[in-house]
Amino acid sequence: MVVIVLALLAGAALTAGPLLWALRRAARSTRAAEQRAAEADLSARAAAARSDAAEQRGRAADAAARTAQDRADAADARAEAAEERTHAADTSARTADAHRTVADVRYAAAVRELVHLAHERLPAATTALTHPRTPVPGPLETTGGTEELHHALDSTLTAAVRAVLAERERTDAAARAALRGAASKIQALLIQVRSLLEEIQLSVDDPRLLALDFRNELTLRRVQALAVLSGSWPGMTREDSPLAELCVGAQSRVAGYARIEITNHLREPRLAVAARAAEPVAIALAEILGNATAYSHPETRVVVSIEQGSSGALVVVDDMGVGMEPDQLERTGDLLDGQAEVLLTELGDPPQAGFAVIGLLCRQFGFGCRVEPSPYGGVRAILRLPADLLTLTDPAAPLSALAPRPITQTTPVFDAGDALPTRKRRSPRVPQQDAPSPLPSPAGSTPDRARSAWSALQSGTLAGRSAAHQSPGPEGPAAPEGVEIP
Repeated sequence: MVVIVLALLAGAALTAGPLLWALRRAARSTRAAEQRAAEADLSARAAAARSDAAEQRGRAADAAARTAQDRADAADARAEAAEERTHAADTSARTADAHRTVADVRYAAAVRELVHLAHERLPAATTALTHPRTPVPGPLETTGGTEELHHALDSTLTAAVRAVLAERERTDAAARAALRGAASKIQALLIQVRSLLEEIQLSVDDPRLLALDFRNELTLRRVQALAVLSGSWPGMTREDSPLAELCVGAQSRVAGYARIEITNHLREPRLAVAARAAEPVAIALAEILGNATAYSHPETRVVVSIEQGSSGALVVVDDMGVGMEPDQLERTGDLLDGQAEVLLTELGDPPQAGFAVIGLLCRQFGFGCRVEPSPYGGVRAILRLPADLLTLTDPAAPLSALAPRPITQTTPVFDAGDALPTRKRRSPRVPQQDAPSPLPSPAGSTPDRARSAWSALQSGTLAGRSAAHQSPGPEGPAAPEGVEIP
């Protein structure tokens, strides 16, 4: 078997040399191909490995890209959130700025309102307490959401006014109490001085006593006014007193008495003021005459007319002075009508108390007074006495020799209305023997002339007293005006 094979092989070797060579070449080619295939396989595996690595790297890159995208998205989200926060912060800042601007505006408005309250509204409100027609300004701004501020400021103004009122009342009450005590003591001393002077005048004939008595009356009049202002009673009482005598008595209490001309137009000579109002009426007339002489030229007259109407009596006083401005007339009218509050601390320095005293007396005793421009260029004061304050004195009681006699023959010249007196023209008449001696004129008088005039006045006064003592009425002798019964 083996031999066969070997023979076959030998034969084959002889015949297959080229084939073997071809086979060898083929084998070599095959081995080369296989090697190349192996190499290719290795290359393929390497490429595959590289591909896998690249794929892994791609997947890693994708993962990184996705991570980066996620981070970018997160960053964008954070940026958007930051932008929103920035916008919100800007909005908050703008809102805060707007609020600060509004707050600044309101603060500035509040400051302006407070300054306006302190410098304008409060002074005007306190002034209006005395002068009610004084306008009190309101807030500077009435719009813009300042209602709460206005309410607070109005409350502050009201509280301040209440505090001022309370303090003013307390101060005025203290001033009245002090004035009342001082006035009562001084008045008592002056009445004692009057009584002592009356006693001395009955036994001593010296004109200086009359001058002293006159100055005592001037002082007593001022003290009586102070007593009325302080809420006290006038300090003296009277019996029923003829109106003409009251006018002369008021004249005797005025420094410029010589300029006062009294004309009596009463239909009933014995028309008198009831005892309860006699002294208050005398005080009011003295204040009116005092104002008329004080505010007119010393060489002009003060004209007094006593009139009798159907529902009472009037005493009209005209001066030729400087007059009064409309606001002064209005303020005076309020004092006389009782519409204005009378405070001692607000009567001026020195105090202008005349009309305040008249107004208090009018309200307390029921008579009236008003002022208006006078036809003579000054001021006209009209004192009205209602019928319930008037009476008639006893026909048997003598009238004062110093009181002006009624003028019966009269002709009307003009009618000033129902409430005003009628000015009348009178014909010349011969002076009666019992008419009072003319009062001395301050201008151009000499000591001898003044002494003679005072002596004549004293003689007439003594004669009147003697007549009164010789013919006493049912209620006793009548005291001449200028020497009231305390």
